[in-house]
Amino acid sequence: MYKTVISKIMLIDSLNKTVNIKIVYYGPALSGKTTSLKSLFNHFGKLEDVISIENSVNRTLFFDYGTIIFQNEHWNLKLHIYSTTGQDFYIITRPTTLKAIDGVMFIVDSNEAAYERNIISWNELHSYFKDTVRNLPIVICFNKQDIPNKFESMRFMEEINYNDCKNIVVEYTIALNGEGILTSFENMLKLILQDLTRSEMVASGSTYSLN
Repeated sequence: MYKTVISKIMLIDSLNKTVNIKIVYYGPALSGKTTSLKSLFNHFGKLEDVISIENSVNRTLFFDYGTIIFQNEHWNLKLHIYSTTGQDFYIITRPTTLKAIDGVMFIVDSNEAAYERNIISWNELHSYFKDTVRNLPIVICFNKQDIPNKFESMRFMEEINYNDCKNIVVEYTIALNGEGILTSFENMLKLILQDLTRSEMVASGSTYSLN
């Protein structure tokens, strides 16, 4: 019999041995969300699979989207990966993109001039999830580490009260050349799957290959 259960938020399809996971790249405009997502897909040789709805100056209108599938001898791990628009004109689309997610890649624009925009974006994310954000897997990526005028990451972390979050990891990235992108992604998967590490699906020592 077809059986679908919800474990936390991820959708586990027992019949087809598939775990569906939704990850969203979130952050202020021009922080590097789309570039980070495309850099990730490029690493796996799947850049052409990314669907983007852009305006005439290559800014995301609604979201970018792509899927990556890994498999071992028992299970398929299907990752649905989105980035939200950073443009406030399309703010109404963000809550829809964030529905039924398993984890957030929060992309910080490390430019000192963008500090307040990062705070506003974080507070907006918090407003969508209220207190449940404390348990949400989040990887904060301080992007644009190659620029000279960066603010101190700890300053940001203290202002957002990061100690209140139970599943949070900090990374440093340069989306333009892919630095830190894969590590950030791997940490996100670890956070999402940490409660399932004893299962056959993600058992310790299991080897997944890209489908």
